[in-house]
Amino acid sequence: MSEIAPLISDLATILIVAACSTIIFKWLRQPVILGYIVAGILTGPSITFIPSVSDPSSIRVWADIGVIFLLFAMGLEFSFRKLLGVGGTALTAAVTIVAGMMFVGYGAGALMGFSHMSCIFLGGMLSMSSTAIVFKAFDDMGLRGQRFTGVVLGILVVEDLVGVVLLVLLSTLAVSQQFEGAEMLGSILKLGMFLIFWSILGIYLIPTLLKRLQRLLNDEMLLIVTLGLCLGMVMIAVKAGFSSALGAFVMGSLLAETVAAERIVKLVEPVKNLFGAIFFVSVGMMIEPAMLAKYFGPIILLTLVVLAGQATFGTLGVLISGQPLRLAVRSGFSLTQVGEFAFIIATLGNTLHVTDDYLYPVIVAVSVITTFLTPYMIRAADPFCDLLERHLPARWQQLLARYASGAGTESQHNTWFRLLRRMLVPVAIYIIFCIFAEAIFFRYAAPWIREHIPGWPGGVVNLVVILGILAPILLLVLRQGNRSAEFRELWNDSKFNRGPLVSLILLKFLLCIGILMSVIVTLFNVASGMGFVLSLLLLAGIALSKRLHKRSFEMEERFRENFEGNSTETLQEQPLGEEQLPFEDLHMADFTVSTDSVVAGHTLHDIDFRRRYGVSVVAIRRGNRLLQLPGGNTQLFPYDKLTVVGTDEEFREFRRILERQRSERRKNSRDTKPVTLRIVSYTLPANSILDGVTLGESEIRKRASALVLGIERTEGAVMNPSAAERFRSGDVVWAVGDPHRMQAFFSQIRVEERSEQQA
Repeated sequence: MSEIAPLISDLATILIVAACSTIIFKWLRQPVILGYIVAGILTGPSITFIPSVSDPSSIRVWADIGVIFLLFAMGLEFSFRKLLGVGGTALTAAVTIVAGMMFVGYGAGALMGFSHMSCIFLGGMLSMSSTAIVFKAFDDMGLRGQRFTGVVLGILVVEDLVGVVLLVLLSTLAVSQQFEGAEMLGSILKLGMFLIFWSILGIYLIPTLLKRLQRLLNDEMLLIVTLGLCLGMVMIAVKAGFSSALGAFVMGSLLAETVAAERIVKLVEPVKNLFGAIFFVSVGMMIEPAMLAKYFGPIILLTLVVLAGQATFGTLGVLISGQPLRLAVRSGFSLTQVGEFAFIIATLGNTLHVTDDYLYPVIVAVSVITTFLTPYMIRAADPFCDLLERHLPARWQQLLARYASGAGTESQHNTWFRLLRRMLVPVAIYIIFCIFAEAIFFRYAAPWIREHIPGWPGGVVNLVVILGILAPILLLVLRQGNRSAEFRELWNDSKFNRGPLVSLILLKFLLCIGILMSVIVTLFNVASGMGFVLSLLLLAGIALSKRLHKRSFEMEERFRENFEGNSTETLQEQPLGEEQLPFEDLHMADFTVSTDSVVAGHTLHDIDFRRRYGVSVVAIRRGNRLLQLPGGNTQLFPYDKLTVVGTDEEFREFRRILERQRSERRKNSRDTKPVTLRIVSYTLPANSILDGVTLGESEIRKRASALVLGIERTEGAVMNPSAAERFRSGDVVWAVGDPHRMQAFFSQIRVEERSEQQA
């Protein structure tokens, strides 16, 4: 117990100081993330006039958990479909930012006299923005749902993936002092295979599992299952050599496609808020005021490099990808901070003893300062864009507009390109899945089976098990694209097309043979020629099996249904894709109707969203149902998720109106004092005026705001009497309601009784 006491004391100190500082920052209308960082500075070892944390290392562990839950929550909000929607823009911008900031960071380090290796590591640190900080800032500032936030989060995800590769590259450079291209390529391939394998497996299994268990999972069980899945994927990612944040994000993205996605978001939010707060406090704890004074010059210079460099390269990268100028500027200005990945890179440099000792405290200070400035940089994006539009030559603006318009429209590719994209991309994904599944099987399952079933029988059992996994996937590879409209068009168009088309089928055939050969040769140690013949026979049997064809088709349909949405209904009930919208300013966003919203209980016709706010409701997600193009008589209920089409300005006004209305309702509810209900009894006297009057005729519920619970009589009690029950003299009436109004009601009855007796 004595070992736990300091940890509890540290947690209490953090939460109390964080609560006070965030309340102050909220009162000042500043993002609460700044309050958390101030709380970290106050509770850190540098401030001695207030109680401080005794063991910062334990808080750092909790902070790492906070990063996991922040990335998990981000994955829940940013599914694979959304990631694919901004994939080209995110990849182009992320590569531009990392390449540009690596170059600028190295130059800045060399200018300040840092060592060669410190300059290289510094470039890597400055190139990584903070996913957790940006996500929290968007949440606090009410910017989620706007078009540029999806682009920014996509860039951050790609940067995290690039960061994993960058760690391998920097480790190689630090140890060997030279560039190892083969090792870097192997790391990239390993990362890609990891993501593809677990994404396919997760999309196939997890939404289906939660859909079937939906009726059995209450909130408590769903939270435990969700956190278990999250931490399980974190453990798998760490064992595979990747970051825990990557595993958390992958699992969040998988759960975003399930029927329980909305419930999971609500259940995980308190956990995310708690550990996320500890993470941001821990960031503030790493800053020392004395260190700021000692390295004031390098800190200020690197801060300016981050602010200017990230804004410039981020804007340039998004522009190159074909997005409008304003969206590019807002995206670039949102990335102007040093993220938590920089701490990992700095720790790597310290561990390998290849960087200068002062580099870590300098980069921590730069991270804290840029984190402070992140909300202000986000707010400065629109004024800066207005300044650009005023001073940018009209010819340049027209050129940028035409470029964005041309890049945004779908180009007309020829039939061959469409066929290759339809055929080879899924084939590559399925083959990678087979290779990864085979590697895992021979690493873990096959040795266990051989240990319990030695000799050739064990090999046969292994073959049956691995074929049960691979056979349906290989069938998907064989038939992928063979019956597509592009294939038939090319086949019928010209005889010269048939040779290349047959070659494509032969290529898929040889890939499947290669997978089967590797299995047979590994299990039975036969020659390559014999392995080829056996693989050929096995593949023929797989291709001719009707049961496998049926199983393969069912797997493909389930995967497609799980990937395309979390609806339990038919595939035709999926909402429109944002890429189908006709104008670049229009995009989609989801708004959830809260329990205290004034729109709850009203119809769409009564609210008239389009006339009042300029937005259109195209779909309503209600539990497991999806209502597309709802009519004016559709009534809104709490927890309805509205899919709305509009512009960023319209969404901002729409959100502001909803928040103001909720505040007004809460204010009105505070003005109305609640009534304290009491249970009282009243005995009807002899010759009471209620004698013979029915409960309904007495209007006791209307006149006394009371509900009669029962009537005591000599012959027995009448519980929950009906409206036709008649009162009798001597009855003991038990009622619940407003005690003041009940007293007034029964007092009036006594007065009326006395008046009748006197008359």
